[in-house]
Amino acid sequence: MTVLNERERPKKPLSPWKPKKTSAQKAVAFPGVKSLNGRWGYLYVAPFVIMFAVFGLAPVIYSVYISFFQWDPLGSSTFTGLRNFNLLLHDSDLWLALRNTFSIWALSTFPQMVMAIGLANILRNTRLRGKSFFRTILLVPNITSVIAITIVFSQLFGRDFGIINLLLEGLGLNHHIDFIEGVIPSHIQIATMITWRWIGYNTLIFLASMLAIPNELYESSSVDGATKWQQFRYVTLPQLKNTITFVLVVGTIGGLQVFAEPQQLAADGGSSKQFLTLTLFLFNQAFVNNKYGYAAAIGIFITFIVLIISAVNFVITRKISNDGTR
Repeated sequence: MTVLNERERPKKPLSPWKPKKTSAQKAVAFPGVKSLNGRWGYLYVAPFVIMFAVFGLAPVIYSVYISFFQWDPLGSSTFTGLRNFNLLLHDSDLWLALRNTFSIWALSTFPQMVMAIGLANILRNTRLRGKSFFRTILLVPNITSVIAITIVFSQLFGRDFGIINLLLEGLGLNHHIDFIEGVIPSHIQIATMITWRWIGYNTLIFLASMLAIPNELYESSSVDGATKWQQFRYVTLPQLKNTITFVLVVGTIGGLQVFAEPQQLAADGGSSKQFLTLTLFLFNQAFVNNKYGYAAAIGIFITFIVLIISAVNFVITRKISNDGTR
């Protein structure tokens, strides 16, 4: 009987299953990197959690609390229960502000989205020169002061000497449009300011999504004889459906928070409250009429609208995603 040396002993057969590591081996897998050792992660997320709790969660909880009171920050407060909400639902100004808000949202969001997709498609062209320059100046309106934007557009939409009315007169319109006193004209003016301010931001979002589309899809469609329009319709747009949903949701939430543009035109929302929005209505109730509890109830009402819209968006997005995987 021969004795086998260590080198002559048969090796274990190869196995596709990797042996499980013990807890001690896992602990020394990344020696010296304390952030990967469990509890150190809490230290890194603590600043965000603290900031969110102080400036995000605490104001929401306090707003819910004072909505049940006739609240005076400098005096005594009286518990009123659901009285603020009852008065709010029977307030005609609320429903007027809600109508104005959604009207301005529709006039700004959908045209802005169409123009942003078109501009992004132009900037995606590899033959375009100075692409970096155009991508940079697209963000200039977004960083411009709202007050400056309001002053400029007020002059453009002026009733007597505004450029817009002069152009319409040149096209054969006999009378000048009052873009302040009219309901729809005032909404168009505010929607134009919002569109001009945010179209560059949304264009860059769509551009980033377009640049992520594989070029093989365009090459394959080109080989099959597809035109540029057919490539845009059947290749680009289907690939942008998630981005379109995202921009639509963000635009809806932003549309419900429109405040600066109408407030700069008229702090009370116009002579007949023709462009009074929800946030402007909330601001006036809190800081003009000193009805802080009532204003908090308006804030909760706006929050519920956002939640409903978010739920509808979740259902639509999930349906679109399921249809895309079939």
